[in-house]
Amino acid sequence: MDPWGALLTIVISAAPVLELRGGLPFALARGLTPAWALALSLIGNLAVIPLILWGLERIERILMRFDWTRRALRWVFARSRRKGRWVQRLGMVGLLLLVAIPLPGTGAWTGAIASRLLGLPNRKVLPWIAAGVLIAAALVLAASLGVMDVFGLGPSA
Repeated sequence: MDPWGALLTIVISAAPVLELRGGLPFALARGLTPAWALALSLIGNLAVIPLILWGLERIERILMRFDWTRRALRWVFARSRRKGRWVQRLGMVGLLLLVAIPLPGTGAWTGAIASRLLGLPNRKVLPWIAAGVLIAAALVLAASLGVMDVFGLGPSA
């Protein structure tokens, strides 16, 4: 794969919504070996987790300085805590499952935002989100290789 394709894989994997679920199949479709596709996708997806966690914390501190944004944030946090009871009930395993299940609306971005809204400490959630990304990567890689083999696009073709 050319350097542009490698960089694009990392960017796609770091992007919200697409994340690794888009970057990994993209890299495989461009002819990258599964090991390199996995590595580049993980680099992109894992790199954004600390940025999201600590970036959201900083944004929250700034927004809490103003009355109208503080009221809005408190409402959002209270609502999130009510709606996120299943994550709170399951604890970090719930967060891991939220990140690991490769469906739309799940992933590192969702896990990081949910942990912030639920008031979970960044240092505690970081390894759980990363573990969820690794599980999702394994699932997406297995699914991608299986689909490629079915359509004759895999490495054995």
